[in-house]
Amino acid sequence: MKENLNIFGVRHLSPGASYHLIDYLESKRPKCILIEGPSDANEFMEPIANKNVVPPIAILAYTTEFPVETILYPFASYSPEYQAICWGKRNKCEMRFIDLPSNILLKLGEFKNKAVTDEAKDFYEYHNGLYEKIANHYHEDDYESYWERYFEHNLNKDTFREGLKFQSKEVREMVIDREFETIPYDYSYNTLREAHIRREIDRAFADGFAIEDVVVVVGAYHVTGVTNDEPALSDKDLKTMPKTSTKIALMPYSYLRLSSRTGYGAGNKAPYYFESMWDAIQEKRLEQLPAIYLSKIAQEQRKAGHNASPANVIEAVRLAESLASMRSGSLPVLRDLHDAAVTCFGGGELAVVAEALNRVDIGTVIGSLPEGLGQTPVQENMYQELRRLKLSAYKSPVAQVLELDLRENHKVKSVEAAFIDLNRSTFLHRMKVLEINFAHELPVNQDSATWKELWELRWTPEVEIEIVETNLKGETIELATAYLLKERLTQCATVSEAAKIIRDACECNLTKLFENAINTLQSLLVDSEDFKETARAAHELSILIQYGDIRQFNLEPLKPILQQLFLRASLLLVPASNCDNRAAKEIGECINAMELISQEMYDDVDAKLWQNELEKLAGHDDLNTILSGIAFSIMLEHNLISDDDCAREVSRRLSPGVPADLGAGWFEGLSGRNRYALLSRISLWKELDNYVNSLDEEEFYRSLVFLRRAFGQFEPAQKNSIAELLGELWGTDAEKVAEILQTELTEEETKKLDELNDFDFDF
Repeated sequence: MKENLNIFGVRHLSPGASYHLIDYLESKRPKCILIEGPSDANEFMEPIANKNVVPPIAILAYTTEFPVETILYPFASYSPEYQAICWGKRNKCEMRFIDLPSNILLKLGEFKNKAVTDEAKDFYEYHNGLYEKIANHYHEDDYESYWERYFEHNLNKDTFREGLKFQSKEVREMVIDREFETIPYDYSYNTLREAHIRREIDRAFADGFAIEDVVVVVGAYHVTGVTNDEPALSDKDLKTMPKTSTKIALMPYSYLRLSSRTGYGAGNKAPYYFESMWDAIQEKRLEQLPAIYLSKIAQEQRKAGHNASPANVIEAVRLAESLASMRSGSLPVLRDLHDAAVTCFGGGELAVVAEALNRVDIGTVIGSLPEGLGQTPVQENMYQELRRLKLSAYKSPVAQVLELDLRENHKVKSVEAAFIDLNRSTFLHRMKVLEINFAHELPVNQDSATWKELWELRWTPEVEIEIVETNLKGETIELATAYLLKERLTQCATVSEAAKIIRDACECNLTKLFENAINTLQSLLVDSEDFKETARAAHELSILIQYGDIRQFNLEPLKPILQQLFLRASLLLVPASNCDNRAAKEIGECINAMELISQEMYDDVDAKLWQNELEKLAGHDDLNTILSGIAFSIMLEHNLISDDDCAREVSRRLSPGVPADLGAGWFEGLSGRNRYALLSRISLWKELDNYVNSLDEEEFYRSLVFLRRAFGQFEPAQKNSIAELLGELWGTDAEKVAEILQTELTEEETKKLDELNDFDFDF
């Protein structure tokens, strides 16, 4: 009976296979189509064939417990399975998926991950090597070129199906005949799948379908396994097979993901190219595909500002056709087209055309599903929130800026309208935590930072993919956000991370998590001895406290914690400053954050203690000089140092007896803050001038690295002021000195300075 079965072996994501499969279905006119795919996903047959669906799309099956495992079944417009489903719907066929259900497939996948032994690797290498041997036999560079030349370009319905069936049978037999000490996992895995497929075929017959009324569509490799005389999977075997809890969703997909998806061996690396091929096959102009493809390359080249004339296209097409004729092919394959494009558009340089090749090979196509079709709960919740918050207009591929005022609007009547911007902010912050790239927060001016927010909103189908994947964390945006923050809190090991979670919980309006995070922070604070972590935690809480009651959160419990953090960080400053220059950069950033807290929250923290610790750091000679310079600069800003004391300290720090890297490093720290305050102190520049003049050649080179880095951060107007100031010190024409010092460096001078930057001077 099996020998009379109407079975069509395909290659997934093959336009040629789709073309021949449609022709086969038209000739057989089946009443039932059985398709390789998880048998518990039959409910998605109708949605997949919906006329408003735009491929690529994918069936996503995932486990409901962590660690989450997933399995994807992607469909492009030219996928044979997709075309079979669409044909079946048009012709009112019964349609079923016939592979193992997802709860078994994913459980078996767990075993597969544990079964990657050296012998298994040998098996995979042997199996893949067979396809390489086929390509070598036909003098092709790779199997993809062989496949395209001998199958995609083969529109002869009498040879495609039988040729693919024969090749798959031969490869399969060589794999089976290879002797291994133990049965490779993949072989056992496929044996179970094929036994289940036979079971589903038998079930179709038991349901009353005659053998001539059934067409089976599977990967060509499985044709022999499905039609052999082995028994089908029994009810008992199916019941006792290992399972896990799973859910299934239909989701948009993208050509970028399709081309780069690891583990999908039956895919292709150039989905947009194969879509172009599918269009050409349907329009019966496959022979024009080289000209279509290379014209698109030329168009992309012109967009990028490169020369790509019609004559170049004609030349490239002729070259591709010549390369194809050398391989005994009637039409060029993608490899031939690449070679022609590199030669004729890139002058032999791949880099010149690489971006154009990517765009025309992979494309930017992203699929879409009509709202409500095959949606996961979190998708439904997402659209509900967009409607509730009146953000549906921002569901656009064009980026739009949204300005929010978090304060209550007293001009409206309803509570919902009064706080709509605050609720929008909560929603968008949840997007941010979930890493759903619909919303990106923009900086605002300091005067309105507590009540105003700016967001850039842009909707792409990639966003929809991210939303579907969020369903693994929770069935609503709120639940998923709470789950993710709870996971972060469970793994939290530093006070700064705990403080960031507290801030996220507040901005996402998750009260319960907010309280748990405070408890975690307090327990971590007991053992905190890291200045950077403690200062960062204080910075996070200070930002939060400045919101006041604008987010309708009681932030009073945070004030004593901020005081503790600020106190602890202040006392840790001096010990932390005994570090190298690599660590000094981060510590310097934390010093600036602490100084900002002391200014903005003077009444809530011990600013006096902080200034005392800065004074200690500024006066130390045995600590990192960059950090001492930063501390000294802050003291100057607060007018805690007179001009005479400033001159003496500069003279001491920049004296001939001080190593050049230490002196120049101190000045780098000093100049990193209020530069206009420095420009007003003539005595400082006199001492710096004396210092540079006192250096010998080697010391000058050592100091130059630091000094150049320090002055490199100055704005052009500031540099000009310094140049004029030095001109006055030297008794020369200030403007002329400024002009000379602002002159661009020669190539030789730039090279010499770059060499100094790369030299570590033993530190």
